[in-house]
Amino acid sequence: MVLTVILPICLLLLLGFVCVKFKFILPEHIQGLSQFVFKISLPAFLFLALASRRFDEIWNSSYFIGYAGGSLLVFAVAFALYHQYFRCRLSESAVLSMGASMSNTGFIGTAILTLLIGQQAAVYLSLTLIIENLLIVAFTLILAEAGIHQHQSTAAVVQQTLKNVAKNPIILSIVFGMLCVLFKLQLPLSLIQVLAMLGKTASPVALFVIGGSLVGMSLKAIDLQSIILVLLKLVLMPLTIFILLSVLPNVTQEMRYAGTLLAALPMPIIFGIFGQNYGLSDKALSALMLSTLLGFMLISGLIAVWW
Repeated sequence: MVLTVILPICLLLLLGFVCVKFKFILPEHIQGLSQFVFKISLPAFLFLALASRRFDEIWNSSYFIGYAGGSLLVFAVAFALYHQYFRCRLSESAVLSMGASMSNTGFIGTAILTLLIGQQAAVYLSLTLIIENLLIVAFTLILAEAGIHQHQSTAAVVQQTLKNVAKNPIILSIVFGMLCVLFKLQLPLSLIQVLAMLGKTASPVALFVIGGSLVGMSLKAIDLQSIILVLLKLVLMPLTIFILLSVLPNVTQEMRYAGTLLAALPMPIIFGIFGQNYGLSDKALSALMLSTLLGFMLISGLIAVWW
């Protein structure tokens, strides 16, 4: 099972890396493909998968509480560590905390979990993406912007952040998908076919983008803070999620394994983007590279044990 799932993923990552490395595809083209996945194909996949299900198949409060609680706990631990112990700036601590508590769910998670459990993956992906975008990204932006624009009121920063989150295509696709479920709306066949074709491109294009994005990254800026950050992400986060999903009621084995696997994924590409925006370019990219390398080893082990 490990080779069946991991080998095609690694080959797609390698293809993206080689194409950009040898300038067959330019870096700006990778950015365009990334936008296509984020704004078109992944929302289409999530919307169609959710709209075709019943509400009781989509929502699970125990999974939501367990994953959200674990993510916020790791975020808080990381923030306290970097802000209080390492004396990092507020914006720097916020971005590093996001790296410790947020996974590459949209790109790598979609590919791996879909190969493992099929369309059922959309349920866990949707709930996880809601948590990451409505909680982790929102908290990160609020704290990071508060550290930079200290002259602005907290209310203004929060309001602008919530506006940005509300315009997120992934969040909108999940909301509209759940509305279709709640109101029992039937999608036209032609729309279903279009969404299905778009949705099938999400995983392969996302993996190609990840591979291409690794070009230019290195481990040269790895230091103690970066190593601790990667350990928080790849050890503390999946362990915390696994424990919480083990003690909460109405959590199936599949749910617990899926949540832990998503928590064990590498840091998201957006962490590197945030790092560049808030003055952490080398540190963020090095930690992202290390977490990607070690993360694939970890999830390969989990797949071998559980699947």
